Amino acid sequence: MSNGPQQIERFIFWSRWLQAPLYLGLVVAQGIYVYLFMAELFHLVSSVVEAGGHISETETMLVVLGLIDVVMIANLLIMVIIGGYETFVSRLDLENHPDQPEWLSHVNAGVLKIKLSTAIIGISSIHLLKTFINAGNLPEHTIQWQVIIHVVFLFSALAMAMVDKIMNQTVLLSKH
Repeated sequence: MSNGPQQIERFIFWSRWLQAPLYLGLVVAQGIYVYLFMAELFHLVSSVVEAGGHISETETMLVVLGLIDVVMIANLLIMVIIGGYETFVSRLDLENHPDQPEWLSHVNAGVLKIKLSTAIIGISSIHLLKTFINAGNLPEHTIQWQVIIHVVFLFSALAMAMVDKIMNQTVLLSKH
């Protein structure tokens, strides 16, 4: 009779592997971002060559900000892929590996949420900077909404950090 609950528990524990294809899909998405980055970089270099080295600083800045945006999204993907897999699916056997990310040694769901929030704020900041550079070409309500969304991201990240800190303090107090 006790064998039934154990089988259910094993099955539920095994079900975490259903997330593995999701992380593999994110690896494919990262490959697409690498392609987009290289295409945009090629476009920038081509523009500079075609213009004899004379393209506007604003145009260059917008393209470079776009490149930075792609890199930040790729960083976000890596955090989700590696951190999520490590936290929710299976431990990665990376002990003493010279390329092991420093943050991976102390990753948990709370740390991952804070890191993701910070990355999203960085990405939002890049988008907002691009918007400010193009402010003359955009309707005022678009700029207002982007600022509002950015502020919401900031407050959300702050709230998550505060909740994580409270939870960690509660865990520490319960151990004493």
